[in-house]
Amino acid sequence: MESGTPPSEMPNILVVDDDPDVREILAETLMEFGYRVLEAGSGEEAMPLLEQRQDIALLITDVRMPGMSGLELVGLARRHDPRLRVIVMSGYFLPQPVTARFLRKPFHMQELAAAIRAELP
Repeated sequence: MESGTPPSEMPNILVVDDDPDVREILAETLMEFGYRVLEAGSGEEAMPLLEQRQDIALLITDVRMPGMSGLELVGLARRHDPRLRVIVMSGYFLPQPVTARFLRKPFHMQELAAAIRAELP
């Protein structure tokens, strides 16, 4: 991020992961990068945020979660807002078509930063 960008202009990122430790680490790291962060522990918890807020620039979601999978969440979220930028992540991912940037867990935070820079204008 450019150091001269005021925090109020930084994009909102929604982090969705059912593992609270992973979610917390990601959220803290993203805040250190200067982003504003929203968190959800499931796809079901994330959808109302995505439907009610117009200021979420990027969705970062785990693929494997109980209930709604991350891929299902991406599909629903993009039906609501086709312009939504998305990064999916997983440590257990089986090859299948994914219409989003993918990070395999575990990843370095520099890889996450690079993926975010590639997704956000």
